[in-house]
Order: sequence, then structure tokens, then C-alpha cells
Amino acid sequence: MAAAGRAQAARDRVPRIDPYGFERPEDFDYAAYEEFFSTYLVILTRRAIKWSKLLKGGGGVQRSMTVKRYIRKGVPLEHRARVWMGVSGAQAQMDRNPGYYQRLLQGERSASLEEAIRTASVPFTHEAPQPWLHHLLPVSGPGRKISKPAKASHRTGRHTGVSTVDMSRTFPDNVRFRKDAEPCLQGPLYNVLLAYGHHNHGVGYCQGMNFIAGYLILVTKSEEEAFWLLDALVGRILPDYYSPSMLGLKTDQEVLGELVRLKLPAVAALMDGHGVLWTLVASRWFICLFVDVLPVETVLRVWDCLFSEGSKILFRVALTLLKHHQASILEATSIPDLCEKFKEITRGRFVTECHSFMQRIFSEPGSLSRASIARLRERCRARLLAQG
Repeated sequence: MAAAGRAQAARDRVPRIDPYGFERPEDFDYAAYEEFFSTYLVILTRRAIKWSKLLKGGGGVQRSMTVKRYIRKGVPLEHRARVWMGVSGAQAQMDRNPGYYQRLLQGERSASLEEAIRTASVPFTHEAPQPWLHHLLPVSGPGRKISKPAKASHRTGRHTGVSTVDMSRTFPDNVRFRKDAEPCLQGPLYNVLLAYGHHNHGVGYCQGMNFIAGYLILVTKSEEEAFWLLDALVGRILPDYYSPSMLGLKTDQEVLGELVRLKLPAVAALMDGHGVLWTLVASRWFICLFVDVLPVETVLRVWDCLFSEGSKILFRVALTLLKHHQASILEATSIPDLCEKFKEITRGRFVTECHSFMQRIFSEPGSLSRASIARLRERCRARLLAQG
């Protein structure tokens, strides 16, 4: 009864909706979260003071060893947008192109692009990885991305509402994306995706981009900043992840497999023994940058480093999850069992306690140099191209 009483007391104290607008799930461990957050709040307060001093006087955020060190230790929410814009190069791009975002929304429109955004903004499911893979494999059909907008279906005028578009399906558990929210973020999300599709005809819209854009809007509270950060991710930090061939994504899945063979050979042997491809595990992790996989604050801590240090961070996160749970993964005796293990490793205190988790991603995987990743990418990319 005492434990039940503590759990209920924690439930009464911890808000049911988190700072980003997400409703806590029914099985949320309020007591464990309260215990963690009481410690994390002290860290956040200390980091906020240091960041305020560093950013005193305004101006852009420039990359430096000090900024890199600060980012690894966490960026307070109130400074996150400014830091991301600075270290990613998005701020410089926005400054060089004043009014560009608005012009994209006011220019010619593509009905095929708009339909892709409307129909593809559906939530992921934790229970059915096979349908998710169907949208990622290089086949034609429903769920595939739009490349160049169809010129025959243009119309003009800025989009001013989404009354016919249920963008709330992207984040059904977020109150800020519901139609009765004030302000409702469905319109900004739709606008960002639409503008980006017109900006980058080679990508258009790809399933998964709605989740990334949604997080960017929640953090920046600015359509234009979210657009330029999406451009930094899709255009520079993660090249070819969202192109029609998805060659960058498929290459990095292969690279992860090679890294696991080097660093966790027993896990690699188990995967090979069951004939399980890394596509089954890593596609969703990588294409959505761990959104709807890890807890929200943990995802944002990962993105702090992603914008600062690049895509290598994704490998560090994946390898940390695999290494920390290696013993559990090796207990799997079948493919369904293995799939369940990979769902389990993204839950619980290990990933909820984001500060210690981020410390571990820079220690547990060991050395992971840019040069070694570049060599692996070159080799894996060549292999994929040879396979056609």
C-alpha cells in the first residue's frame, strides 16, 4: 500500500501533459520519473545559468569546442532553437534568403505534393514493423515519396488553413496538434512540409518528415525556423536519407550492421543466424531520428548533438542501446522474440534518464572516428550500388 500511495502521490504531482504537449501514456511510471526529474532539474538549472552567460549579448551561436562541450551536456529548452539554428547553419541560410519561406508558400502549388502530405501523415505503430518497412523499401506504391511536383496541377495562393487535413494524426497524443488547440499547430506543420516539398523537388515529401517537422515546430515555435532546420537535416546532415532511392538511409543501415559486427559480434551473429536485416531495426530509428522511439526529452538531447556534430550521433545512440542490452537481446530464440527485444530496449529508465544516457553514448560505443565512418559508408554505398 505504501508503494501504491507513493505512486498515486507522484501521479498527482507530475503533470499529465509534458512540457511539449504530449499526454503521458497510461502505463507511465510517475514515481520513477519524479525521482529522475528531481535530480535532472538541478542539472537543468545549472546548465541554464551557464548557457545564459555564454549567450549573453545576443548574436548567433558559433561552433567551438566550448559550445560542443556545452551541447553534449544539454541545451535548455529556452535556448534550444537559437543553438540549433546557429550550429546547424540554418540561421545563416535564413539570413541569406530573407522572405524565401513566405515566397514558397505564395507561389505555384502541386496537388500531388499536397495529397502526399495529407495521406501520409499517419502515426507509427509499435506493434507492426513489417508494414513500416513496406514504406521504406525501394518499391513503388502507396506511401512512397513524391519527387518533382506535377506541373499539370498547379494552383496559386498561400495555404491559410487545414480544415480538410487531419494533421493531428501525426501526433495523436499531443494536445497542441488537435483542432481545438489554441494555437493549433496543424497549419504550421502543413505549411512547413508544403514549403519544403517545393524547395527540394528531389525529395518532395517522404513519410517520416512530418514527425521531424513537428518536433522542430514544438521547439522553435516558428514555421520559418522549423523550415530551415528541416533543410539543414534533409539537405546537409542526412544527405540521401529522403531521396527517392533512399541510398543514404540504406547505406547507414549497412554501416550500422558493420559496426555491430566489429563491436558486438555476438549480436551480429544472432541477427545473421535468424536472417534478420538491420532494415527491420534501424529504418525507423534513423529515418525519424528516434522520434516515437525514445522519450521526447531524450530525442531532443540526441538532436542537440545531431545538429552540432552530424549524423555520427545516430550510430552512437544505436550502438549504446544495443550494447547496454546485449545480454537481453542474446536471449532471443526467434524472429518475433528478437523484434520484441528491440522494442524493449527503447523503453524504461535507461532511456528516460536522458542525462546519463547521453553520457553513455559518448563512452559505451568506444572510438567512432569520422574517417572510419566515411570509409564504411564508401564501402557499403559501393556494395549497394553494385547490387542495383
